[in-house]
Amino acid sequence: MRVFGKLRSFYFECVRVLKITKKPSSFEFKTIVKVSGLGILIIGLLGFFIQMLRQLLF
Repeated sequence: MRVFGKLRSFYFECVRVLKITKKPSSFEFKTIVKVSGLGILIIGLLGFFIQMLRQLLF
């Protein structure tokens, strides 16, 4: 019975979260995409340069 109570509580918590969330506006979505893309690009370039330095030095 305890497991059922935990599942029920989890279900109601999920429903509560879904009720308060909203779909992002077009501007918010484009901003998130730009920031995420920039972060991926920076991390990729950093990894590329580290790999290049490793190849040159060792």
